[in-house]
Amino acid sequence: MNKKVAVLISTYNGEKYLKEQLDSILNQTYQNIEIMIRDDGSKDTTLEIIKEYQKKYHNIMLQEGENLGFLRSFFKLLEFENEDYFAFCDQDDVWLENKIELAVQELEKADEAQPNMVFGNSDYYDESMNFIGKGEEHKTFSFKNSLYECVAQGMTMTINNEARKIILANIPEKCLFHDWWTYMVCSGMGNVFYNDETVVKYRRLPKNATAEGQGILKILVWRIQKLLAGDGMKNICAQQIEFKARFYDKMIEENRKILDVFVQEKYHFGKAIKKAFYPHQLRRKRMDDFLIRVLFIIGVL
Repeated sequence: MNKKVAVLISTYNGEKYLKEQLDSILNQTYQNIEIMIRDDGSKDTTLEIIKEYQKKYHNIMLQEGENLGFLRSFFKLLEFENEDYFAFCDQDDVWLENKIELAVQELEKADEAQPNMVFGNSDYYDESMNFIGKGEEHKTFSFKNSLYECVAQGMTMTINNEARKIILANIPEKCLFHDWWTYMVCSGMGNVFYNDETVVKYRRLPKNATAEGQGILKILVWRIQKLLAGDGMKNICAQQIEFKARFYDKMIEENRKILDVFVQEKYHFGKAIKKAFYPHQLRRKRMDDFLIRVLFIIGVL
């Protein structure tokens, strides 16, 4: 394996945990890597920490940028270099030492002419890296699933150069997360591979924690809130509409039919019923899947 891997990190006021994350990347069993950091306008000592590491390690690049937000910052990172593979990385987690090696092994089996992505699992830890619980195992995924949830966590994902080029040529205006858009692109027009091994210690911070790993009731309440509160469903629909506009003609017939069923700009009762009684599961959790179908009927989604 001699493929070059670019590790893409968007930093913003990350002084508290950044060293631990960088150490875990530098300690990978797969060493043919370039760490590409775009700082999104940090006001703390993040830049000083990165520059300290640059003095010791030749494979760390830094771009000091204006504050774009994490979504645009990650898309900007894809412009850095034309490497073989690209791994998204958060600033506050810890990677297991074989994370990149496992990703490269999977991607090397695939057709490089297609947009390919591999993702793994993560376990949950608190701010001090005390173990909380195991992440969900044996995940299922599909293109139709990608329309309604992102199974793959960005910090576990690695993509090939073809996926990178397609994403760069189609930076979305309406997009919830960079990893969700990437999942849609690769599942819709290429390949998604899954390694069930834990590859990341996911540090759950109070300010950005989801309900994952907190028990069934808390997860259910959190997901109902996410589905119904604010513009959550409106944003999912906008993301689907933009994806269809950009990629419909480039997709195989099977996936075009899925888009025809689920992506509409205006509510139509007959189409809503068709979506609600679609014979295949759309979200992995049965309760989530049921809630989505209710939202179809009442016109929220």
